[in-house]
Amino acid sequence: MSTDPLNEFTFFVLAVFVGIEVISKVPTILHTPLMSGTNAIHGIILVGAILIASSAGDAVHVVVGLVAVILATLNVVGGFVVTDRMLEMFKGRQAPPAQREQRPPSGR
Repeated sequence: MSTDPLNEFTFFVLAVFVGIEVISKVPTILHTPLMSGTNAIHGIILVGAILIASSAGDAVHVVVGLVAVILATLNVVGGFVVTDRMLEMFKGRQAPPAQREQRPPSGR
């Protein structure tokens, strides 16, 4: 079964458009739970990349497996950083420290 590069590129472009359309319709309140879910999926991808890299036979497969592990790790860490920033936005802002009132000296 041979694959046509133009056919694969068409699927890629369509997936990009569908992804943009789906993500743009997500309400802001749901972004944090969705990020947590995608972090779990990226963790599974990282495990898969490690398993594939560990079973590599030649140098090319080892390099590709290593790149896959590095990119998956960056994806997981970046997802957690973004999720942490989003959760910080939901925390209430603290009021600035109360300023002491400056009273003028009394002139008795």
